[in-house]
Amino acid sequence: MRTIAFFNNKGGVGKTTLLYHLAWMFSELGVRTVAFDFDPQSNLTSMFLSEERLAELWDNPTDGQTIVAAVAPLLEEGTGDVQSPHLENIARNLALVPGDLGLARMEDELSAQWPNCLEGVAKAFRITSALHRAVTLAANDFNAELALIDVGPNLGALNRCAVIAADHVAVPLAPDLFSLQGLRNLGPTLRKWRSGWQKRLEEAPSNLTGLPTGEMKPAGYVVLQHAVRQSRPVKAYLRWAERIPAEYRSAMRLVPIPEILTLDTDPNCLAQIKHYRSLLPLAMEARKPIFQLKPADGAIGAHVAAVEECRKDFQRLALRLTTATGMELPAPSLA
Repeated sequence: MRTIAFFNNKGGVGKTTLLYHLAWMFSELGVRTVAFDFDPQSNLTSMFLSEERLAELWDNPTDGQTIVAAVAPLLEEGTGDVQSPHLENIARNLALVPGDLGLARMEDELSAQWPNCLEGVAKAFRITSALHRAVTLAANDFNAELALIDVGPNLGALNRCAVIAADHVAVPLAPDLFSLQGLRNLGPTLRKWRSGWQKRLEEAPSNLTGLPTGEMKPAGYVVLQHAVRQSRPVKAYLRWAERIPAEYRSAMRLVPIPEILTLDTDPNCLAQIKHYRSLLPLAMEARKPIFQLKPADGAIGAHVAAVEECRKDFQRLALRLTTATGMELPAPSLA
């Protein structure tokens, strides 16, 4: 199984919308996929589920159907361990582990236990690896081949716990100064987390199993929500788009190359996804990805071509991610 976290220090770039559509696309391609909402704002959960279902989940926390219930025995009671998370079955090959605002309460405990790992404290390792083990349990229960993790736009202890659970990290970007600054923060932070976790693993008690390796390999970046005019980004965005390939390579400390790369030639650029404007509200109303919209959902006229273009965009992105992470699609999907 592959685990991919979608992470950027800059919010508002379309990260959650990207993960939502990719989860649907991978499921269409026959990949059994679980989406994990580890952002306390729970926007991914609200994209997948109706308001009625959200009310059932969040108004009745004792029912234990969000990620908080899975980790509560360890983090709140202190006497148990991580439990198998509840899975919301979304489609044939797609499930969701719902988020919860209560996840934010983990922040202080995760921050406090991080240094304790250096002392070889078993409880500290169990708490720090809690989200990783929740991912593993849910993926095993669903027989998943892919886990996609959504996190909030910050560099706190909760995100550190979530991201060290990932084999790979994909970075959503907008072509603007704020995203580039977020990227400059993100690269050093990932290296610090990776090296910090490796030091802690050296101190882990020998009887502890199921700890994450904390590889967090760079999978590449996706440029989102760029405005297009006559098939080219408008000038206001172009000045920042031209800087992304070099900024990403520098932030992730990848091997420098002599030639000047563009978004179209940079192998680290997984995709450039356009802003589909009026189609997204239609998709949210219909509770489905843009590329599944039908005329009955309001996708008529010029929208029909845009829906098909969106499908092609996300198919290409899914295939690029498959290659970048060493995944293999099920044989029927290769035909």
